[in-house]
Amino acid sequence: MGAAKRPCAADYGTRDLSRKRPSPAPRRVALALDALRHGWPIRVGRGPVLLPAETGFAPGVTAPRMLISAARAVTLKLANQREAAIPEAPVLIRAADPFDLETARAVADPALDLRYPMKGPFAAEHIDDPEAARTAMELARLAGILPAFLVAPEMDGDVQDVSSEDLAGWKDTSRLAIASRARLPVAACEDTEIVAFRSIDDLREHVALVIGAQAGERAPLVRLHSECLTGDILGSLKCDCGPQLDASLHAMADEAGAGGWGVLLYMRQEGRGIGLINKLRAYRLQDQGFDTVDANNRLGLPTEARDFPTAARMLELLGVHAIRLMTNNPAKVAALEAVGVTVAERVPHSLPPNPHNERYLTTKRDRTGHIL
Repeated sequence: MGAAKRPCAADYGTRDLSRKRPSPAPRRVALALDALRHGWPIRVGRGPVLLPAETGFAPGVTAPRMLISAARAVTLKLANQREAAIPEAPVLIRAADPFDLETARAVADPALDLRYPMKGPFAAEHIDDPEAARTAMELARLAGILPAFLVAPEMDGDVQDVSSEDLAGWKDTSRLAIASRARLPVAACEDTEIVAFRSIDDLREHVALVIGAQAGERAPLVRLHSECLTGDILGSLKCDCGPQLDASLHAMADEAGAGGWGVLLYMRQEGRGIGLINKLRAYRLQDQGFDTVDANNRLGLPTEARDFPTAARMLELLGVHAIRLMTNNPAKVAALEAVGVTVAERVPHSLPPNPHNERYLTTKRDRTGHIL
């Protein structure tokens, strides 16, 4: 008889992504995200040209209007708290004089309020195509920039066209595939395999760490962990990400030692999906007294922007159908179940606070429903 083999998904082998041509819709989104990072203009559907306020590069350019978030509009006295119930919702504003990029950046970034206290007066205007405006704001978040644009700037040059339908196609998780996998002994457990996932038009490369021998009849211990450069790598004390990562790996190693197995999904979605730079902006606002939820919202960004459908697709590609999820957040259980993941058990995963993250953990408990 031959050596025993580890049970695995039917499509255990990797897929050659180069053989599959990207469809035009996701490609347009990829190009739009690249344009926003470089400071180039985009146009959503048949709407006006939009130049990103943060990264825009066009000397002398001006525009009569700006697209900003509802949360930012509240700060500028252009909306009430009820209207800003969805902080990232778009608001179109006009000023007495056209906006230039310097003015636009001061309007867009709440971290600059103390440096530029006098703004306006502004007036809010009707948005003709709310769906296109929402798409623009989401593209800004995905690009990791502030959600603010000069609208119809006076400029020449190429514009990257994209549509709301393109964004929906870009989010299609069926395009995610296993790109590579290899044995990877780690400090917590030597019997470990790393699996990398890639989608054709998405630069983010998510990975899974499979700890122990995969057994199809036994639900694995699973941790969905969002990338945190400051906590995972630099040892930040402002959050509990690094300790949670370490503790989850050791818990899975113990599980493997008892005949079970575990899967760590390491998702490339820094700051719960708002990006590293915006996360650091939120830190700066926390230093001014705002909690983590209010800091995100003042930036015009959602409290929760993690990509649960992609996590579900990763588990599907691994041949995992039911999980025991390590989390203190019931909303994470509900989000995964909503995209087809069977959560057989919620396994608590709390760690002691330190003086620097105590308020952060309290906010998670009191404002986002974590069980701590």
